[in-house]
Amino acid sequence: MDRNFISLKEIAQLLGLSGATANYYTNMGLFRISKRKGNCRLYDKDETLKRFEKIKSLRSQGYSLGLIQQQFLNSPPEHDNVAG
Repeated sequence: MDRNFISLKEIAQLLGLSGATANYYTNMGLFRISKRKGNCRLYDKDETLKRFEKIKSLRSQGYSLGLIQQQFLNSPPEHDNVAG
């Protein structure tokens, strides 16, 4: 299975986020680093898009980033079952 890895800069451009916001989401554990190439952190594109959609959905329902973070960190990686 060929994985499609993208950089933080590419994530920010793709999702319409600032680099600082994408980095903040990474630091909170909302986006997962899949591998590193030198100093560059790489992310699985499909997983990151899926996670961002969940974040947007939960934010629109009134969940705070802190609560979303707790749910992401407490759910198994392969399921990402986030509140609701």
